[in-house]
Amino acid sequence: EHQVVLVLGAQWGDEGKGKLIDILGGHFDLCCRFNGGSNAGHTIVINGKKYAFHLLPSGMLHKNTTCVLGNGVVINVESLFFELQSLKQDGIDATNLKISDRAQVVFDFHKLVDELSEEELGDSKIGTTKQGIGPSLADKINRKGIRIGDLKSPSLRSRLEVLLKQHQKRFPGAKALLDYDIDGALKKYQEYATLLEPYVIDTVPFINEAYAQKKKILLEGANAAMLDIDFGTYPYVTSSTTTIAGAFAGLGLSPQKLNYAIGIVKAYTTRVGGGPFPTELFDQIGERIQ
Repeated sequence: EHQVVLVLGAQWGDEGKGKLIDILGGHFDLCCRFNGGSNAGHTIVINGKKYAFHLLPSGMLHKNTTCVLGNGVVINVESLFFELQSLKQDGIDATNLKISDRAQVVFDFHKLVDELSEEELGDSKIGTTKQGIGPSLADKINRKGIRIGDLKSPSLRSRLEVLLKQHQKRFPGAKALLDYDIDGALKKYQEYATLLEPYVIDTVPFINEAYAQKKKILLEGANAAMLDIDFGTYPYVTSSTTTIAGAFAGLGLSPQKLNYAIGIVKAYTTRVGGGPFPTELFDQIGERIQ
């Protein structure tokens, strides 16, 4: 009976959000992912077949549900097409996917920078997934990031050069960064831009028009509350807002439109990445639970 429902993880992730979203997805017109990137991992099993979604919303298996990657998501385009190709091989149509033109792009060099940043921290490393999420969002906050809608821009080369030089200066001894093939990257992402065209729209009016038409909207969070950039176990957190506020900023939807929020917990706690975990079990019971 609720028009807009939000599903979030209430611990450190891996609570089973994807399973619930898949169960609910068929009852909603839209399933909208609002944060994170390919650092997420939502596993769904249908008729014995396992589907692992990292970027795609967990409602993708419902053909009558339109799935949205909102402006708050950071997108590794290569990973996105790998997931789409996997679905295609299983005979699953992905024409129900919409991608925000405002979503940030994760480039190959962002992953390199992520790895270098972790190595630099030594024993104090955060334990990131090394998917380039943090560096991409750092570029966004520095107002130098490149969005999905920019991939067809004539200024793409110059903007890529600015980004790359910035990271090369930060890690002057990193050969992989110094040798980065910007011509090859430019060609690759221009080709991706063409492939993305059927999916890319301004998702903000799309979602709000769906709301005005009384369509039911499911909001999907990635990661979890204890990994929130502000309210989590900082600095051992992810780089986005994983709590309820992230849904509104990451989709362009008013908080007043939310009817119901679901926080997912599990009977035992695990945590993703590094950082303090005082209740961790190192004995046989801990091993058996895992």
